[in-house]
Amino acid sequence: MCKNTINGVKTKGRRAAASAAAMSNKLICEMGLPASIANVFAARNGFSRGCCGPLPLPQDALSLPEFDLVALLGLDLDQVRSAVARISEIACPPCRTALSLLEDRARSTCHLPTRLRGLDDALCGGIPFGALTELVGPSGIGKTQFCLKLALLVALPTCYGGLNGRIIYMDTESKFSSSRLIEIGKSSFPHIFQSEGMAQEMAGRIVVLRPSSLSEFTESLQQIKLMILQHDVKLLIVDSMAAILLRENERSTTVQKQHSWCWPLSFLKSLAEFSQIPIVVTNQVRSQNNDEVFHYSFQAQKNDTGKTSERLESHLTAALGIQWAHAVTIRLIFEAHSGHRFIKVSKSPTSPAVAFPFVVESSGISLLSHDGLEVMGAEICTIHCQVQDTTFLIRGPSHTLVFNASLQQFLG
Repeated sequence: MCKNTINGVKTKGRRAAASAAAMSNKLICEMGLPASIANVFAARNGFSRGCCGPLPLPQDALSLPEFDLVALLGLDLDQVRSAVARISEIACPPCRTALSLLEDRARSTCHLPTRLRGLDDALCGGIPFGALTELVGPSGIGKTQFCLKLALLVALPTCYGGLNGRIIYMDTESKFSSSRLIEIGKSSFPHIFQSEGMAQEMAGRIVVLRPSSLSEFTESLQQIKLMILQHDVKLLIVDSMAAILLRENERSTTVQKQHSWCWPLSFLKSLAEFSQIPIVVTNQVRSQNNDEVFHYSFQAQKNDTGKTSERLESHLTAALGIQWAHAVTIRLIFEAHSGHRFIKVSKSPTSPAVAFPFVVESSGISLLSHDGLEVMGAEICTIHCQVQDTTFLIRGPSHTLVFNASLQQFLG
């Protein structure tokens, strides 16, 4: 049943992708704009895809506010508005009724199960296809472990409950570990990984890209669009989205910063929608009082010496801010408090806010309870990260180890 549904999603997704790609790849100069205006878009130095360059494609123009286009192109506001209206008319898909959208969703909705029963139940099946899912939390909390397990679940043959698909894993912080991936696989699916050559076959389905700059990242995104259509890609992971954008922002002007955040966000959302695959991105945390990003919880401790952990926790927020939070469909917060780590469903169109305590085992993340703890009020969006008197449970195949959350253990 699930296999048929997934294949149906893929077929519909490819048709939609072909149509969307045809519209979005049409050059602005081919859209009937006055020649003088079209030439400005094609030749004027702007900030296409986060770096200096022309604005040849519809998404380059439509992802920027009108006043930014005025500043970038040297046109007046009326000219910009007229050009944007024309580009929108040609490039955007036609209007549809609410009924047709509902019928499409009913036919195509499918999820990637995480094999964490409580979380899958809360999300009505798992990570949704055709949507952007965000994992937020400090480094060392378990986000990458979660991503590695998802990659394995997609690579698994269909006869074992997987999708038998390829995965693109964009590793912007060089955290991807092939040995950890194999360890998770052997512990989670020993009967599969004991088969000769199976570990190599599944690892060969995971393509790891390591862009070192925003320009490399956005170049990779353009290539990924074709790879998804041509090579049966069924999952895209970006770990971490925050790292690549925040590195770029350190050396960008204000207008460049705005566009560097807008373009990848817009592209990833449209990519998820027309390809109908799940896209998972990770995000870091920072202090609400300033722009400093806390990669590790002990960094927050150093910057707030002498204050209680409760006060510290109330000042942590997602690094990419409110615009990014509004754009994602699912937000899962990975946090630590009360002596445990938790996965919290902070944003979902189908689930109430619930939290699940978890541990990291040799087989990846494991829930301590499948019954979610109800979360209410401000706690839904709050990110907890205790830095004092905190213990986490790390369980191996035959033993449990309790340790303090210190610098060395986070780095380990």
